[in-house]
Amino acid sequence: MAYSTHIVCFGNELHGDDGFGAAMHAALADRVLPPGIRLMRADAGSPGAIDCFDGCESVVVVDILSGFGEPGTVHCLPGEALQPEETAAHGAGIGRLLETVRSVLDQPPRVQVVGVEAARIDAFCPGLSGPVAAALPAATRRVMACLP
Repeated sequence: MAYSTHIVCFGNELHGDDGFGAAMHAALADRVLPPGIRLMRADAGSPGAIDCFDGCESVVVVDILSGFGEPGTVHCLPGEALQPEETAAHGAGIGRLLETVRSVLDQPPRVQVVGVEAARIDAFCPGLSGPVAAALPAATRRVMACLP
């Protein structure tokens, strides 16, 4: 089946709010998605992450963010709004990945980023903070609203 839109959830559930993407993947996996939508999980720092952007018209990136507002705030941003130096609160960030996607793919897809402002990113400290956990329903609705 050809997919027109990929939903790509980034994050590591072992590192506090960085587990937002994994939690969103689980929430979205329980929903009936429209035809042509592919739900994926990936590590933003892995070479395979670029493949998540290939062969589709659009991508909805789901990840934790930092520097855009109060913890737990849901954001919906065009991919171009994230600068390469932005690190999404935890190392090599989505901004750098999106820059790489635009430079490597012949026909990069349109990208929307649905993210939640992190309260804490702690290595090997699983579990979402209260504000991020509380934002999951609103973030799920925001992702669904981005779909064709």
